[in-house]
Amino acid sequence: MFERFSRSYYLGRLYVTPTDGDHALMHSDQHERINEAVYATGDGVERLDAPLVMKLESQHFPVHGNEKVPTNTLALPEPMLEGCEIRNPPSLREVLLARREHAEQLLTWSGGWPDSGDDLRNAGT
Repeated sequence: MFERFSRSYYLGRLYVTPTDGDHALMHSDQHERINEAVYATGDGVERLDAPLVMKLESQHFPVHGNEKVPTNTLALPEPMLEGCEIRNPPSLREVLLARREHAEQLLTWSGGWPDSGDDLRNAGT
């Protein structure tokens, strides 16, 4: 679903659709598989439900798993879609997934994601 794009990102294509929730979401099974493949280090027991850090256009955001979201879909809260060029959702879009090291950097610079209500300082580490 995602392939190496640069030193900082993987590139994938997901259907982007609005959600009335507070968090960006994707199907929980896909979320867990991506988390294990991209963020897990293989050292000991690791959380596979930590948020993924994705980027659509110029916005970075944490993505959580939810079994109600269709596979291959990224559900974004309405306010996040307002700045995007999505006219007729669901729309197939290129999405960047921050590699583990870059996700850690983004979270360190931002001090976590205060808008999400989560403490994500350890996501992607």
